[in-house]
Amino acid sequence: MKFAIAALCALAWSATAVAQSGDSPTVRPFLWQEGMPKSSIGEVNVFRRFSSERTAAMREFYGEVLGLPVLPETALGGGQMIRYPLGLSEVKLFPVMPSPANTAAVNAAIGVRLLTFFYADQAALTQRFAARSLAAPRFVTGTSHAGATAAALVQDPDGEWVELVIVPNASATTLARFEIGITVADFAASRAFYGGVLGLDEQPGVRDELLGTTKHSFTHGATTINLWSFGADLPKDPQTSGMQYIVWDVAGIDAVVQQRGARVDRPLSAPGQMRTLWLFDPDGVSNYFAEFAGNDNTPP
Repeated sequence: MKFAIAALCALAWSATAVAQSGDSPTVRPFLWQEGMPKSSIGEVNVFRRFSSERTAAMREFYGEVLGLPVLPETALGGGQMIRYPLGLSEVKLFPVMPSPANTAAVNAAIGVRLLTFFYADQAALTQRFAARSLAAPRFVTGTSHAGATAAALVQDPDGEWVELVIVPNASATTLARFEIGITVADFAASRAFYGGVLGLDEQPGVRDELLGTTKHSFTHGATTINLWSFGADLPKDPQTSGMQYIVWDVAGIDAVVQQRGARVDRPLSAPGQMRTLWLFDPDGVSNYFAEFAGNDNTPP
């Protein structure tokens, strides 16, 4: 009986999600919600591909220099990727066939261009760069993040960009998170996708001193996706990085997607141990949704 009741509750939630806001349902009700148990593989994750011959350097940079916690290779997927859990989410690094390092600046290509991490101690972070003979980050006054005093841009060993933000006396919750930055061709189209289809909360635009442009943030819980644009004519790099969302009803998301007319990359898969749906954002960046058979994470 309890399983039947749970199934009816999940069905009711699905119907509510599809019917919400009149003719404008969103994906948001199917994402992690306050009160749900945390999955063992993160809730809203970013994956970043890198050239496999730089694996050792990438491990050193993200784990020892940036100081991110890392899961052992024996963890799920550890043989195919490097997993860095932060709060409710994860940074997942995937080695791929050897290729040249990326040299394009954040404002020189369209796609996921920046990962932002937070620190309380600027001196300790700088010392970790020096200890490994890496150029010290060039911090400037930064106010585009709440409570921040300074920020710097650096490149990882594969050439991808990382933002380091200093928030003195920050709480453990503030530090145990990251942000995903995307350079887009058409802000209105991307806003309609991340704010309209996904249903993330849009925050007021703020001036980003490091990038010299206005940053538009879209949030859900501790997840922040930042959008900015430097024009529609930049080369596109949508394949290096993308987002993964662990959800409790991927078929419900498919119903929303069909109604909203979002661009599908890989359609809803058959039921199984993992059921997925892959979308493209307006610039071809992957946003994919995964429901695991053992993840009975319906809303409380």
